[in-house]
Amino acid sequence: MSLRKHTFTLGIEEEFQIINPETRELVSHIQQILADGNMILHERVKPEMHQSVVELGTEICTDVRMAREQVIDLRSQLASVAARSGLKIASAGTHPFSHWKDQLITDHERYATLVKDLQQIARINLIFGLHVHVGIPDREEAIDIMNQARYFLPHLYALSVNSPFWLGENTGLKAYRQMIFERFPRTGIPDAFESLSEYEDYLKLLVMTGCIDNAKKIWWDIRLHPFFDTIEFRICDAQSRVDDTIALAALMQAIVAKLQKLRDQNTTFRSYPRRLLDENRWRASRYGIDGKMIDFGRRCEVDERELLSEMLAFVATEMDELGSQAELAHLERIMREGTGADRQLAVWEATHDVKAVVDQIVRETYEGLRLP
Repeated sequence: MSLRKHTFTLGIEEEFQIINPETRELVSHIQQILADGNMILHERVKPEMHQSVVELGTEICTDVRMAREQVIDLRSQLASVAARSGLKIASAGTHPFSHWKDQLITDHERYATLVKDLQQIARINLIFGLHVHVGIPDREEAIDIMNQARYFLPHLYALSVNSPFWLGENTGLKAYRQMIFERFPRTGIPDAFESLSEYEDYLKLLVMTGCIDNAKKIWWDIRLHPFFDTIEFRICDAQSRVDDTIALAALMQAIVAKLQKLRDQNTTFRSYPRRLLDENRWRASRYGIDGKMIDFGRRCEVDERELLSEMLAFVATEMDELGSQAELAHLERIMREGTGADRQLAVWEATHDVKAVVDQIVRETYEGLRLP
């Protein structure tokens, strides 16, 4: 059975670091970026809570080729805007050494409310993620597919680990970003929902009881977006290379397409409880693609690269149908050569210089960009 006639559209949001190229430190410069960038980036640029963070978001993309073009274009334009102030941009899950205490909070009611509600937990949240939206117009189907897609989250996380450093220290983890973010409420892998109505009732209850003022304050690793007809994958670290971002987005798109296809055949992928998925989530954070994860069906530990190969085989037909053959090849390259975290750690082992690690992240962030 071929893919549905509707397009599994893509939307990609990337969070970037604003870097002083002399000191390699983060710079609280978002207001100037917004002032200069809105004319060029046409509202595709957004502030985040810390003024040293900037988010770029693509338009709705019909396929991975359009997504790649938009990511390259947006990164190139942001890099050009930053260059006007003598600054660079960098993309990784954490900055290797800058301290959250030194960063200014963006002057906006939303962020003031977050800091008031969450206090130190909000102020410390100096992290950078990759969020990918996959379009699916039927929300009843989407909640079912979201339940099943939860299984793949630790494996997506393992491929995307890119935050081994925090406050100048090698944390010993391949991804420390989620360790910071999971201090927020309503994060991590969600429980499964029996229906769309159960999901919507949960959101209404939280709003009604004053837990949240809107459904966007659900920050799970995957969520049915409250306002768009998309499944949003939120677990991945920001990726340094454009190729890594696009390959991960293509994989998420293929997972949704595969699960939709199985659903059309009255076949469902097994839905595992959160308590089991969390075991693999931890292993992904600690070891990336170099460790072992649990195969719950076989009830044993398996090398993560073996499980990743099985996952890529599982969606290979869909990636072919979606035109993502090059992205599949790049995922196989990551499995051979290592993740962003592995490349950061290789520079650290060679130099023991966190500034050299920043330089590596910046170089990779600019790979393939179109700069004047």
